[in-house]
Amino acid sequence: MREVDLEVFAADLAAGAFVVDVREPDEYAAGHVPGVHSAPLSAFGSVLDGLPAGRPVYVICASGNRSLWAAEQLAARGVDAISVAGGTAGWARAGRPLASGASA
Repeated sequence: MREVDLEVFAADLAAGAFVVDVREPDEYAAGHVPGVHSAPLSAFGSVLDGLPAGRPVYVICASGNRSLWAAEQLAARGVDAISVAGGTAGWARAGRPLASGASA
């Protein structure tokens, strides 16, 4: 399974990467990487149709465990999925900004 570290992820995010956060809504609302889309594992099947075709999809969670599983599931369906190692917790520990509130 493809996985990137936070440095690569930060650069790709700044370049316009499409990212889904697979944490549950309360976790996402408490703090998420700005610009990422909420796609909780509890409703993961419903987001598959909304993923962009023909471009990588980055998957993030709290630490990297759930995102790795979700990226594997997406890859099995033909999506170019990439898990973000370290997750949102690592992003915050590195001093990067977090947004709060529900997704739009």
